[in-house]
Amino acid sequence: MSIDKDKIKHISKLARISIDSKKSDTLAKDLTSIFKFIEQLNELNTDKVEPLSSILNTPLRAREDKINDGKIREKILENSPKKNEEFFVVPKVIE
Repeated sequence: MSIDKDKIKHISKLARISIDSKKSDTLAKDLTSIFKFIEQLNELNTDKVEPLSSILNTPLRAREDKINDGKIREKILENSPKKNEEFFVVPKVIE
């Protein structure tokens, strides 16, 4: 698949981005080479290749779920303009 300046203009209009003429030339060349590489990948025979979910051939180890507050409550509360003991004080939203 070949990408020319007209397609670049059309795509940039759809994406609502502005691309100057210098960049459209290099972008067209780059996109054309990317699509050529994709076409090469599509020609590969992958019938006997199983999908890969991980590069490691071992199952993931389960870990125990623990509640952890990070021990930084005081640092977080320092950012609050108003606080009440351990909580943020915020204005009432619903009357």
